Amino acid sequence: MNHASYASVYLRVKKRFKDGKEHRYWSIVESCRNQDGRVVQRQVLYLGEINDSQKAAWCRSIEVLQEDASSTQIALFPTDREAPPLDCDVVQVKLNELQLQHPRQWGACWLVLELWDQLHLDRFWQARLPTSRQGTKWLDVLKTQVCYQLIDPGSEWRLHRQWYEHSAMRDLLGSPVRVISDDTLYRCLDKLVVHKRAFFSFLRERWETLFDVRFDVLLYDLTSTYFESDPPFTGKRQYGYSRDKRGDCVQVVIALIVTPQGFPLAYEVMPGNTSDKTTLADFLERIEQQYGRSDRVWIMDRGIPTEDTLAQMRESQAPMHYLVGTPKGRLSRLEQEFLHLPWQQVRESVDVKLLKQDQELYILARSHPRTLKERGMRRRRLKRLWQRLQELQQQTLTRDQLLIKLGAAKKEAGRAYGLVDIHLPDKDQDVTRDTFTFNLRRNKLRIARRREGRYLLRSNLCDEDPAMLWQYYIRLTEIEQAFKELKHDLAIRPIYHQTDERIEAHIFIAFIAYCLHVTLKHQTRSQAPGLTPRAVLEKFATIQMVDVHLPTTDGRHLILPRYTQPDKDHQLLLGQLKLSLPAQPPPRISA
Repeated sequence: MNHASYASVYLRVKKRFKDGKEHRYWSIVESCRNQDGRVVQRQVLYLGEINDSQKAAWCRSIEVLQEDASSTQIALFPTDREAPPLDCDVVQVKLNELQLQHPRQWGACWLVLELWDQLHLDRFWQARLPTSRQGTKWLDVLKTQVCYQLIDPGSEWRLHRQWYEHSAMRDLLGSPVRVISDDTLYRCLDKLVVHKRAFFSFLRERWETLFDVRFDVLLYDLTSTYFESDPPFTGKRQYGYSRDKRGDCVQVVIALIVTPQGFPLAYEVMPGNTSDKTTLADFLERIEQQYGRSDRVWIMDRGIPTEDTLAQMRESQAPMHYLVGTPKGRLSRLEQEFLHLPWQQVRESVDVKLLKQDQELYILARSHPRTLKERGMRRRRLKRLWQRLQELQQQTLTRDQLLIKLGAAKKEAGRAYGLVDIHLPDKDQDVTRDTFTFNLRRNKLRIARRREGRYLLRSNLCDEDPAMLWQYYIRLTEIEQAFKELKHDLAIRPIYHQTDERIEAHIFIAFIAYCLHVTLKHQTRSQAPGLTPRAVLEKFATIQMVDVHLPTTDGRHLILPRYTQPDKDHQLLLGQLKLSLPAQPPPRISA
């Protein structure tokens, strides 16, 4: 027999006798019938005791907020009990007319504001974003924008028209504003970017205090983010090399500095047509101006530093060290010199060869797992390419059709395409098995096999342990993860703003949200390993807030804002993160 699943919500009372006196405790319970016919119940909201005793000594009064924001003490009684004479106001409520109104997301908003407090961001922003003469609390607007960017990112229009009303930000911030207007959001953006440099300095101090972070090793890399708007061809929105594979859109380039543990330190927004190799020198100068000269190690991927920049770093008066990947062309030039050098094991399945040359140390690394991965990828692509060429050889095609299909095959094959020598028919020839032929380039295949799983690093840390240098370099995955989280979890792309100032402000808000994201990541890494910040936020987002409306016999409404009861998973997370939920908000009474 099949049972249709259903869910209902009702009011439940539990009676308790204490010292010979009867007390009644009320809660809102959800009852559900499962597919197997079983009925399960879950407490959604706990309302506490509503007096039903006939003796004033047993009465319990609560403090409620009135419409003029003043507070008063009242005692609650259900309509089926006669209220005794008391020193405070007595209100009888119609429990059979109870209503649940305005459900909204509470838990994730509360968690983000807890992270905000842990970073002491109020201390930084309060003096810089004072309340306006018209009463606009710019700090609360900024908090709302950062929470939105971290929890459910989207456009300012969506924040203004939808998200704010369906979140508990108004309750958590104690704001009387029901809806934030769109022009308020934009005007807040205009106030932020001027404080960016000061925020970087403040952030460094907080990372040191909270997590004992050091800044002697820094990772530097760049990414791009695109726009879904018509290009103005002025300012920073320009066409350029798109890491998002959106060459049809204008973009800006973002340069980011993080520590090897993943803590962001600074970033810069540059025009979309900026070349990677032109950015490093200016960034080095800015970091030294802001944080002073120090014995730092800069870790970068190939293509970022130029030979001139590396020479300047080697010849700098203050120590300026680097560890950088190199293009495969340099490996070809040095291959003969590496040939007779011995391999040294730096960790299980990773070996290196060391070559000192011209005040630099070249490190040729060989990773067995990476060899297997690259070899497998090359074999799959080469196999698919070979099968596709055989298919094209059997089809009846014109020369132009063949070229189009070969272009698609080349894009799919990637570097494997260069391992095949393809002979095409001349313009006046038909496409046949004799005019369209292909052969494997065995010499190139041998070279490719020999280089799979190997990469070349260079550094001016000539006396450093090679195992330590290798560990430094693989930390570049932290900055790649930062870009991934900025683009996916925080949805920094696409950008819809039209002016450079608001483009930078949008990225600044995403950066602040990412700082909270990283704070949560490092707390979960030590206290709740295996959980991502996104998973934690989504779990807390299931804690909702609703307004419990209790009509009274005198024509008013008693309103109890209540967040739903945390389940076992929530309680476990709260314990692991060393957090405690706040008390329920005070009731309100209105006409």
